[in-house]
Amino acid sequence: MSFSCPLCHAPLTFAENSYTCPQGHRFDKAKEGYVNLLPVQHKRSREPGDSAEMMQARRAFLDAGHYQPLRDAVAQRLNTLLDEHAKAILDIGCGEGYYTAAFAEIAASKGAETFGLDVSKSAIRAAAKRYPQVTFCVASSHRLPFADASQDAIIRIYAPCKGEELARVVKPGGWVITVTPGPRHLMELKGLIYEEVHLHAPHSEQLDGFSLKHEQSLGYEMTLNGGEAVALLQMTPFAWRAKPEVREALAQKAVFSCQTDFSIHCWQRNACLPGEVSPEDLHSDSD
Repeated sequence: MSFSCPLCHAPLTFAENSYTCPQGHRFDKAKEGYVNLLPVQHKRSREPGDSAEMMQARRAFLDAGHYQPLRDAVAQRLNTLLDEHAKAILDIGCGEGYYTAAFAEIAASKGAETFGLDVSKSAIRAAAKRYPQVTFCVASSHRLPFADASQDAIIRIYAPCKGEELARVVKPGGWVITVTPGPRHLMELKGLIYEEVHLHAPHSEQLDGFSLKHEQSLGYEMTLNGGEAVALLQMTPFAWRAKPEVREALAQKAVFSCQTDFSIHCWQRNACLPGEVSPEDLHSDSD
């Protein structure tokens, strides 16, 4: 399996270190092993996604093992859902590849190929250098460069993606695994930034064309040193609200305790004939 052209959506063929489509659009494979499938007209900024500094902070934090229980939980769920006929899986918003590498082990045991996608070139470059067993690309999660019904499973940890794109790319009977913040995720960290801390809203996502088959919560307390606490802050979407003195105070802490709260949901793509809308496409239900 390969990519589809982000400009004309035709299949891309790989030869002589480049991906090309019948229309003549060409995308060269970088020396690190990834391909950039994010045309300039699809960018919202000059360098979208996480910067090299943010990526390095996240890698240091993740390499310390603080989110390993989450990685293990999602990998175990993926192992349960994938069958021996699986051909391809995709990690959307894969960042520097910490989770993707674990998913690739599961996929390889089933004979499937693993793809990782992120809008950040810095993150994908780092991922491709460390994890050559995964096929990485720089691309928009809202314009997935893959053919219809080409993925057996998509994993989406915090990453945004249009529901219609998920429904287009996942095979009938295939899976989408999502991870979102639970109500009490990182409460202690938020308490240093906001005068009034609000719980995350309960999960309410609905995916047209999918049925919710499994949901679970995962929470535990992390014990971090000052550097790890600052790295965690840099990973969060509310980092830009943190004043310099908050970062300085975190950096000076010998120990910072912070709880996690993750919500994991598994959605199965409804099976229906082309052009036919099944009742499941209109109503998602939960076990």
